Amino acid sequence: MANTFKNIRKKLRRKRLMAEKARLEKKQANSAQSQDYQSRLSRHRRETAKKIILSAALVIGAVLLVTIYIQKRSYHDYKILQTSEQEDIVSTKYTEMDGKILRYSPDGVSLVNKKLEAVWAESYQMQNPIADVCGSRAVIADRDGTSMVFLDKSGMTGSVTTSYAIVKAKVSRSGLVAAILDGGDNTWINFYSTDGSLIAENQTKIDDPGYPMDVAVSNDGVIMMVTYQFVDGGETTSYVAFYNFGDVGQNEDDRIVSGYTYDGIVIPQIQYLENGRCIALREDGFTLYSGKQIPKEIKTVNAEKEIVSTFFDDDCIGLVFKNDSKDKLYTMEVYSASGKLSFRRDFNIPYTTIKMSGGKILMYNSSQICVIDKNGVEKYMGTVDGTINDFFKIGWNRYLLVLDTGVNVVKFS
Repeated sequence: MANTFKNIRKKLRRKRLMAEKARLEKKQANSAQSQDYQSRLSRHRRETAKKIILSAALVIGAVLLVTIYIQKRSYHDYKILQTSEQEDIVSTKYTEMDGKILRYSPDGVSLVNKKLEAVWAESYQMQNPIADVCGSRAVIADRDGTSMVFLDKSGMTGSVTTSYAIVKAKVSRSGLVAAILDGGDNTWINFYSTDGSLIAENQTKIDDPGYPMDVAVSNDGVIMMVTYQFVDGGETTSYVAFYNFGDVGQNEDDRIVSGYTYDGIVIPQIQYLENGRCIALREDGFTLYSGKQIPKEIKTVNAEKEIVSTFFDDDCIGLVFKNDSKDKLYTMEVYSASGKLSFRRDFNIPYTTIKMSGGKILMYNSSQICVIDKNGVEKYMGTVDGTINDFFKIGWNRYLLVLDTGVNVVKFS
């Protein structure tokens, strides 16, 4: 009986040992399977990451190649996408406004889309309308007359009849307008709100502070910049003044918060750029200023040769000089908005107009057009059928070509 119990205990012990061994073997097998799974999972993740990195590299490479191709690509022909022959080319003028076309004449103004369809139209009566546009805001003034209208992308926001003849009018991105008025012995610089109401007026004299040559307004409408010219001891002198119409300028004489005198220098043109910067285009180069409340000089670029043309936008400033070479008539220098030279190139285009439009440098005469990008790459050079009155960019590879026979929207190909 004792042996029987002993045998039973041995059998039970053997079964427990066998069960424990099986459990350990199963655990080891599961551990091996888990390690194999983790190894395969890690391998899969590495392969997936490699595929993602490779795909991203291919996409980035393709984008870079396309970008380089677009940047370096030149065009040799153009296609007419839209045309209108029912325009009064003699009295109608055009300019780009917020991706559309502002069309104005002595009888009125309209905003036109890229299909040359009118978005809105307003009427007025002027003898010699001139326009200034900044973003989605515009002013149209009757030069040598007394009428001005203020516009945005939806139509007319206001109008005013001035007391004196209008010499020049400039609009800011916020819609505020500064105008130079000729009062005979004296001139006036008036500042207007978007509805035409007068914000401020400033009388100037020939001897103090001089005759106003140009005016510009900061994007927020706080600062008005004016360049004056006067004669001091037989020498022509320029004075650039900054008027602050905010809290900072209320305790300053005539609200002038800063001013700079340039002896023997003519400064015919000034303009506000982006980021609180502005520029004075001088006969011998240009000066940059910065400061949202009290503008200060930050850099002056002096030209070694006589300047024959200037052009600019928010990002770059261009100067053109006569070239001594018989093969190349002109030299072009283009600077960044900080005053750093971007590129210099010689060219041989007998242009009558040079300007910035949509980030491109446009040159044209009565029969030829040339488009250069900000890196100095020539995008198009060729002749057109008809006499060119105007030419400017209205979209990606879209340009408005105003001819004596009508108006065309063209695309280079």
